[in-house]
Amino acid sequence: MRAVAAALALALAGAGLVAAAPPVIKGVEPPSWWTGHSINPVRLLIRGRGLTGARVEAPAGLSAGEPRTNAAGTALFVDLAIDGAAAPGPRRLSVTTAGGRAEASFEVLAPLPRAGRFQGFSSDDVIYLVMPDRFSDGDARNDDPPVSRGLLDRARPRYYHGGDLQGVIDRLPYLADLGVTALWLNPVYDNVNHLNQRQSVDGQAVTDYHGYGATDLYAVEERLGDVAKMRELVDAAHRSGIKVIQDQVANHVGPYHPWADDPPTPTWLNGTREKHLENRWQTWTLMDPHATPALRKETLDGWFVDVLPDLNQDDPEMARYLVQNSLWWVGVTGLDGIRQDTLPYVPRAFWRDWTAALKREYPQLTVVGELFDGNPALVSFFQGGAARFDGIDTGVDALFDFPLYYAVRRVFAGDAPMRDLAVALGHDHLYPRPDLLVTFLGLHDVARFMNERKATPQGLRAAFTFLFTTRGIPLVYYGDEVALPGGDDPDNRRDFPGGFPGEARSAFTAAGRMAEEQAVFDHVRRLAQLRKEEPALRRGRLVQLQADDHAYVFARVHEGRTVVMAFNASDAPLASDFFAAAVSLRPDTPLRDALGSAASAVVDMVFSGGRLHLMIPPHTAAVFVPVP
Repeated sequence: MRAVAAALALALAGAGLVAAAPPVIKGVEPPSWWTGHSINPVRLLIRGRGLTGARVEAPAGLSAGEPRTNAAGTALFVDLAIDGAAAPGPRRLSVTTAGGRAEASFEVLAPLPRAGRFQGFSSDDVIYLVMPDRFSDGDARNDDPPVSRGLLDRARPRYYHGGDLQGVIDRLPYLADLGVTALWLNPVYDNVNHLNQRQSVDGQAVTDYHGYGATDLYAVEERLGDVAKMRELVDAAHRSGIKVIQDQVANHVGPYHPWADDPPTPTWLNGTREKHLENRWQTWTLMDPHATPALRKETLDGWFVDVLPDLNQDDPEMARYLVQNSLWWVGVTGLDGIRQDTLPYVPRAFWRDWTAALKREYPQLTVVGELFDGNPALVSFFQGGAARFDGIDTGVDALFDFPLYYAVRRVFAGDAPMRDLAVALGHDHLYPRPDLLVTFLGLHDVARFMNERKATPQGLRAAFTFLFTTRGIPLVYYGDEVALPGGDDPDNRRDFPGGFPGEARSAFTAAGRMAEEQAVFDHVRRLAQLRKEEPALRRGRLVQLQADDHAYVFARVHEGRTVVMAFNASDAPLASDFFAAAVSLRPDTPLRDALGSAASAVVDMVFSGGRLHLMIPPHTAAVFVPVP
């Protein structure tokens, strides 16, 4: 009987006598948009099945354009115009096919008030990098949620550990006390909610706790919170005087994103899961005016670690999707900046268009891009402010100063000469805005400073002194302010001591810190305060005064005020002198070491021919400020 019924159904279908199934709606992206936005109409991607031949009808105040569906009937693109007088609130869009009708949810939003939001960041700021899952557990209810059971295990470094957005909110007073003015969060995108042995390291299943393997670019990972909680965090941070920078990823998604097997357009991805290029990180080809497109193709189109689906920004629909996604996150949460992951592996023309769209709506917003390379010529090639040989100005405001990072590690945790710092800074002429480079001692992709073979707490304090007094925007990786150790990934992402239930001590409090931790914490807090007190340390012109194997002396000069930094890495006292006029110091100007590690100095025009004499004890870093 079943065979007869199946044959009859097949015959009726062939005759067109069996009704098609109604469409099924799985999601609308973006799920909301604003009145009066610089992008209007907004292009919606409606995901589902059975969407072939669909018509879209919108309620009053909205107007839907002509829909376009993919061959599989799983993706529908439609432009939705929002009337300037449309009242905020939820709406229902009608999606109709020959098989029936379905409704799709959408919301019209009122723009967030601009005061105190979308501020951008600059050299006036101190950035703190947090990996939320490893920082602080503020809500135990989301540690092992029903939708993704079995992924919590603090004993396994590649599983979730329980930190969340509420935990970050709870620690804002700690960050404010430290002197932090901007908070960078690793991606909060929703990630894979099951273990799959296809995604493993050394045969052990892993999760995307770090956020770089998104499965939904419009949702927050349920173990961290939700979009409302992200908005709450941003608002709470702003009340604490702290800006928020969101980590975004436009280069790739996770291997379990639905697009990996069902892309909305044929060219949505570069390649397919079964057939694609592998990115081998030949980033030098991108700045080479002699390189052919074929030579660059592997770098621009290849899948990271041969697993992460590479997004094709040359597909107009994909490009528009990413632009709208970035604008959506900024607009719904009130962000001040974006950290853009894997910057060079995306076509430069896309960054030009993406940053232009962001700046049209949020002129003060700041974008910092990641280009993990020690070559300043390559890093500078991607900073905005100048068109390069390809005629493109990326518009990207800031970059991470990896070239200086390598010099800092060699000098303060190794045997490299102090002059390596000056040599690295000597390449600043390559950058349109060297003051907007983000400087750091470490972050989530490298072993921690204290893991270096010759690292010491004293060397860490000296490195922080340099970080907070040289040009650029200093960044502190969570835990470095208490000398947290850690090797390569994932050991460099250890839990912050005291951020999780049941721990014997908490490095978030003075009572819970060991003496060595407290010494580093106090030093970082003092440097942050000093940077706040001295505009020259934030905005001043940098003047190199002495650089050799064991000594490095430089000054920051701003509006008639000079601060002099001196580093002595030798076993003997450092005697240094130079013409005071080179750094705009006046006769008989007394200077004192704001860190209390060196004797005072004075510019003596009478007896020293206008030279400033410094005497620095062995293995000491000093910051000389003028005495009022």
